[in-house]
Amino acid sequence: MTVLVEKPVSAPAASANRTLLAVHALNVSFAVGTGRHQKINHVVKNVSLELSAGRCLAIVGESGSGKSVTARTLVGLPGRNAIIEATRLEVANRNALTLSERLWRQVRGKDIGFILQDALVSLDPLRPVGKEIEEALRLHGWGNAASRRRKAIELLDSVGVPQPEMRSRQRPDELSGGLRQRALIASAIALDPALVIADEPTTALDVTVQAQVLDLLAAMKARGTGIILISHDLSVVSRLADDVAVMRGGAIVEQGPVREVLGNPQHEYTRALLDAVPSAHTKGTPLTKEGRSGIIATSDRARRVRAANAGPVLEARGLGKSYDGPDGVRRKVVHDVSFNLAAGETLGIVGESGSGKSTTAKLAPDTGEVLLDGQPWSSLSTSQRRPRRRRVTVVYQDPLSSFDPRWNAERILVDALDHRDFSTAQTRSNRVAELAGQVGLQVEHLEKHPLQLSGGQRQRLAIARALAPEPEVIVLDEAVSALDVSVQAQVLDLLTNLQAQLGLSYLFISHDLGVIHHMSDRVLVMKDGKAVEQGTADQIFNEPAHPYTQELLASLPRLEITENTTRSINA
Repeated sequence: MTVLVEKPVSAPAASANRTLLAVHALNVSFAVGTGRHQKINHVVKNVSLELSAGRCLAIVGESGSGKSVTARTLVGLPGRNAIIEATRLEVANRNALTLSERLWRQVRGKDIGFILQDALVSLDPLRPVGKEIEEALRLHGWGNAASRRRKAIELLDSVGVPQPEMRSRQRPDELSGGLRQRALIASAIALDPALVIADEPTTALDVTVQAQVLDLLAAMKARGTGIILISHDLSVVSRLADDVAVMRGGAIVEQGPVREVLGNPQHEYTRALLDAVPSAHTKGTPLTKEGRSGIIATSDRARRVRAANAGPVLEARGLGKSYDGPDGVRRKVVHDVSFNLAAGETLGIVGESGSGKSTTAKLAPDTGEVLLDGQPWSSLSTSQRRPRRRRVTVVYQDPLSSFDPRWNAERILVDALDHRDFSTAQTRSNRVAELAGQVGLQVEHLEKHPLQLSGGQRQRLAIARALAPEPEVIVLDEAVSALDVSVQAQVLDLLTNLQAQLGLSYLFISHDLGVIHHMSDRVLVMKDGKAVEQGTADQIFNEPAHPYTQELLASLPRLEITENTTRSINA
């Protein structure tokens, strides 16, 4: 099916009818193995898309649906052993089926900007991000060294990077996930390409910076730039896109104008995607059929009563933390932050990138103290903490980087066990199987290495690893932000049911306010390293007292829906 596009109101008249992308019957397959044992995996099936200047087409779907492979094919990066077939594949007025790699290098950056989701992998780890942007300009003969330097700083500023001149001198590992993503976007749009393909461009961004980036992309669209947006955030899609294509299993199952597809979905899969979006309206209810058929979670009220009758399992008093910047200046990134976390409770921590929320959650302050079960924790030496270390575990945003790629899932879980409790191979094997079952992994998954698992399976493995030492507290640092909406819903239901079953306490860090409202009993709002507001989730979201909290909520993108939608999912 082909998307029929209309003349955009805001696009310049001279470019409004210019077709930037025409894809008819695109098929992408990958050859696996050699000789008679070779298999062909068909991952994109008969996909047709069209895009005119000044329009935005969104592609949505769960992990493995083929949306990212489609995007990579459109910029000549489908991957090794890819077999590309199409009756028509024109990108930026070029026949992409005939382009050599040398010609693709001329097209990418100048005519097509490509924004990837994984900024840490995409950016050169040894080079300051400013130099990365300057290199994109230099390769296409733009300006001289001085003008490229100024342009890089201007671009970083335009995508919402604070202190852009200082940040331009930092390497990717010295920046937060949100700052890295903004630097990557700046590099992709440096030459103002006619077509921008954005693969999850706002995934790692807090709502205020997300709003800035969406405003930037909207302004580019208004000037005539065509945008392909791949996103699992349907609110972002409804804000920026004119049309949407829903992919599942490599094929498009529904396609059309955004308001029609999201407002009155015809396909059951599209309806399931809408139902999986977490928000205030989903609080206390499972997001998926899997969640509804699993363990029955305790009610919010019951959990709060249980928490109120117990002392804090974790207590932070006046936490402070400082770091040396690239300019040699020592900066305080956390200022006098205090909070309590009760047994069986979830405390959500929100704030923009660089607000200090992840640093706070590391519970390793320069000043102040952390108590675990009423006993000193942060003041202990590493050796003193080791016997109690099992009580606090962590699940990160990118579990892949925290796994040993040489180990399969079973060995990763075995390594996380306390071997004093599981001294024989059989007891360890039984416990590993139990952990896998708790998080919804099958026996066959235990034989696979992390790279062979899907994003959702890797995150389940990370949760199983965190459960292995039987902790009291799990710190979830953007643990679902990189997942598509359907897989995210499965993981959130899993976390809710595990908490009810095991009495876990969660320190839940996220820039996604819908996720925070859905999951949290209480919320801590941080800005510039300070805790500016604390309260119950309902207090924070319904009656925010601090101007910054009010600004956060005002920046939250909302899904535009109609009366035909099955349920409202506005945050």
